[in-house]
Amino acid sequence: MENIFDVIIVGAGAVGCAIARELSKYELKVAVLEKESDVAAGTSGRNSAVVHAGFNNKPGSLMAKFCVQGNLGFEKICRELSVPYKKTGKLVVAFEESDIQGIEKLMEAGRKNGTPGLELIGAEEVKKLEPHVGGIAAMFSKNTAITNPFIYTVALAENAVVNGVKFYLEAEVRGISKKDGVFRVKSAKGNFFSRYLINSAGLYSDKIAFMAGEPGYKIYPCRGQYYILDKRTRDYLKMPVYPVPRPGIGGLGVHLTPTMEGNILIGPSAEYIKTKSDYGVTKDVMKQLFKEAKELLPPLSLKHVIRSYSGIRSKIVGPKVGGFGDFIIEESYKVQGLINLIGIESPGLTSSIPISRMVRDIIGSKEELVEKREFINERKGILEFRELPIEDKARLIKECPDYGEIVCRCEGITRKEILDAINNPLGVKTLAGIKYRARAMMGRCQGGYCLTRIVDILTNEYGILPEEITVRGKNSRMFTGKVK
Repeated sequence: MENIFDVIIVGAGAVGCAIARELSKYELKVAVLEKESDVAAGTSGRNSAVVHAGFNNKPGSLMAKFCVQGNLGFEKICRELSVPYKKTGKLVVAFEESDIQGIEKLMEAGRKNGTPGLELIGAEEVKKLEPHVGGIAAMFSKNTAITNPFIYTVALAENAVVNGVKFYLEAEVRGISKKDGVFRVKSAKGNFFSRYLINSAGLYSDKIAFMAGEPGYKIYPCRGQYYILDKRTRDYLKMPVYPVPRPGIGGLGVHLTPTMEGNILIGPSAEYIKTKSDYGVTKDVMKQLFKEAKELLPPLSLKHVIRSYSGIRSKIVGPKVGGFGDFIIEESYKVQGLINLIGIESPGLTSSIPISRMVRDIIGSKEELVEKREFINERKGILEFRELPIEDKARLIKECPDYGEIVCRCEGITRKEILDAINNPLGVKTLAGIKYRARAMMGRCQGGYCLTRIVDILTNEYGILPEEITVRGKNSRMFTGKVK
């Protein structure tokens, strides 16, 4: 049977894909089952895109240990996999004298965690680093960086595929059983069998654990809402700016983060919700979000807003407790071969590579892992035509005329980049998949110009009927039929 594997990973977020890539270095048959139509469709694709330095986490915790390790190695993995990365630094700003004590606590935690590059600076230094930001003092974190979390996750997945891992999208897990040392995983794409089952299902990790015979976990969904600002605000901010965190909330407070592409993110909020799929944004929260952001960065205006969205944290502490629990990464005591990853919230993105190595070591403690002779550790991304010098652009257009046609005017995305996004190794052909791989439909007009042109490419080049085109896979069709 072709669906027999050594390892099955449930969940294709940043951590699941990092584990898939790590295990692809060894002589193992590995499969990844993901319920959505693409990787990074949940929490991993809906966050602040910050590579944290490791001072926010409790000393001695896995969160602290892996965040520091992940931060120090993040630039290298991004370089290998052609992922955007920029070491910007970060400010944690004090507005009142009482906030200074909070900064001192963060710096002490950072010292215990081994976080390098932390410095307490005064208002004058704050203004030199960020002229538009207020505050009486701040902690400057030199090693904080930004990345593109979707491209990061896609890159891990694509590199894993090149090295032999099988990805099954729209393969929601519906049942798990175990007999004679073999897991049987019933999914929307059929039955799969393996000796190890890695539960990296994020928000649904408690559900997967329960199916597999480990009922003791509980995930509390905590939603964070965001604004995305137009690129015209890029000169307002060079690095992430956070307030000193207040105790008892489920996040780090509303903050401002520049993106790799030149936008600014406002958010997230932190609100416990009842369901794990409620990605809505709410008027009252968004109003408060902008109010707090404007206190950090006074020049902001609502006219700068081009979009809003939300993400949901996978928390193991409920609203009565608040704050953060630690990562749970362990083999089940009840079900041998079941490796659970529970409560992998921020800094899960930053920590993804160290987490993957811990999972590898759990398996390696049970059997010898044989390294592949020809592991491919690099991945080539989609060429960003808009960033090239004019002479290179001219040469590429001469070699490939598809570079000469601009499909997305706001972002300067060419037809060739759209084609490269469609022809991705994972076989994803949704509008969202194209959007996040090539940045088309992400500009000021939000697809008003380029959407119809992308639809034409999908229909004319690939024979996909308009009625078959989806935004995010099943149940998200873009068109229902012709009107004339």
